[in-house]
Parts: sequence; structure tokens; C-alpha cells
Amino acid sequence: MNLDNQQLATLRAVVDAGTFDAAARALSVTPSAVSQRIRALEQQLGRVLVERTKPVRATESGEVLVRLAREIALLETDAASALRLDDEGDGFTTVSLAVNADSLTSWFLPAIADVCAARRIVVDIHREDQDRTAELLASGRVMAAVTSQAEPVSGCSSTPLGVLVYRPSASRAFAERWFPDGADAASLARAPLVDFDHDDELQTRFLRRASRRRLDPPRHFVSGSSDFLQAIELGLGWGMLLESQLADATSGTFVELDPDGPGVAVPLHWQQWNLRSPGLDALADAVIAAARTALRRR
Repeated sequence: MNLDNQQLATLRAVVDAGTFDAAARALSVTPSAVSQRIRALEQQLGRVLVERTKPVRATESGEVLVRLAREIALLETDAASALRLDDEGDGFTTVSLAVNADSLTSWFLPAIADVCAARRIVVDIHREDQDRTAELLASGRVMAAVTSQAEPVSGCSSTPLGVLVYRPSASRAFAERWFPDGADAASLARAPLVDFDHDDELQTRFLRRASRRRLDPPRHFVSGSSDFLQAIELGLGWGMLLESQLADATSGTFVELDPDGPGVAVPLHWQQWNLRSPGLDALADAVIAAARTALRRR
């Protein structure tokens, strides 16, 4: 293939911006120029690269080229930095990452802060459930991800990080009302619970293990780590809390519903493109080192 870098960069801009008009503004060109570049690339390859929806979405073929465009942009930035062509050291490298919410609000940001400052890296973080972050990696939207998927995405490497452990918990008043005799199948079937979002399976996993059957209790959906914690503290329902959240809470704030149980363990892995980049590799080293301290070993 003899692909035009300008057309590839335009494809990336369209997918990132979500519309042709927004991509045109980001590239300082006309929407017509954006449309012509995408059409020319599609004609060259003989296939559709983007779905003209709102927002624009890359097709399977388009995802391959979006990833290529990101790799080229990253390598160009690394080369400019190495050659000191980035405005006398004022340039920044942009790295897109996918991270699950609980890692993002606990250990992940402190892990990368020093590296970002020292290496002039800006991160574009996509918050997503740990079971879905690998999808963003496979689609080319991000360069690396904290994910529960151990099997490497095609073209990526995978490194174990450790395990997040969640324990079923509720406020003391909620537990006294709904679980006066303990959390058994009958009480769990009636008591409201709190899910982080519609992809959150942690509460459901505990229900299946505790009851050995499918239960469908009332559910709140509270998308936001601090809001999720507050919802449980206020007694809206019970939910799975990190061991670190329970340790940091004021004594007596939460009651564990299954104190002798193993909790729900979520193994995490760091997956990144098989692309040698000083900035990306430095982030990986920092994340892996921090995880050794922040996460439980297997």
C-alpha cells in the first residue's frame, strides 16, 4: 500500500472528532477537503472506512487505518523529540489510554503523574469497564489499556498487574433493615442494589455465587466512583466496594454482607501496542511498578 499520511491523519481526526465539520475545524481545513480526503482513501482501498452516522464511526477496515494513523503520529512525535525538532522542547506527546473507573480513581493517576511531567506527555484517558477496555484497544481508539482480558489483543502485548478485590457492602442502617438475619438468597432477591452502570457485572456475580440462581432485585445505576460510594453510604442499596475503600472509610460506615467470603476478584492486565515508543514504554513501566504496590497479588 502507498497510503497518504495526510489522508490517514484526516481519517483519525474524523473518528476522534465525531463529525466531518469538527474534524475540519481541528485540521484548519474546509469540510469539503475532509470529505475529499476520506473519499479518496476509500476509493484507493475499495472499501468504506467510516459510517456516516452521528457520531462518525470507523468500520472494521477503518479501525485498522485509524490505529495505523495513531502509530504514525506517535512515531513522528518521538522522532521530533529525539531530534529536538519540537519547538525547543516545548512539544508534547499525546498517548490515549483506556482505564477502568476504580483504577482511575485509586492508584492509576498517581502512577503516571511523574512520567507525564518528566517526559512531556499528555494523556487522553477513556474511562470504561475493565471488561470492555480491550475493545477500545482492538479498535485503535487507544494505545494501551488496563483490562481484565489476559489474552493479548492482536498486535499487542499483555502484562499481569494484579488483582482488585471487591466485597459486598452496605450502610449499617441498610443492612439492619434488609438483612436482619444475614444476606441469604431470599433477602438478596428483595434488597435494592447499586450498579455502576449497565455494563457492571460485579453485583450480579456475587448474587449468582451467593444464591446459586438468577436473582433480579431492584437496581440503582450510579455512574461515578465517588457517587457510587456515596449511594451505598446513604443507603440506596448495597454494592461491591474495593477493599481499599472499606479500609479508608470511617469505622462503622459500612457493613460487609459476607465477611468470611472471598469477595469478587478481578485480575487486571496492562495491554499496549507492540510499538517501541519511549513515552509509551515509560508509562508502562510506571503503571506496572505502581500496580505491584497497589494491587493484591494473585
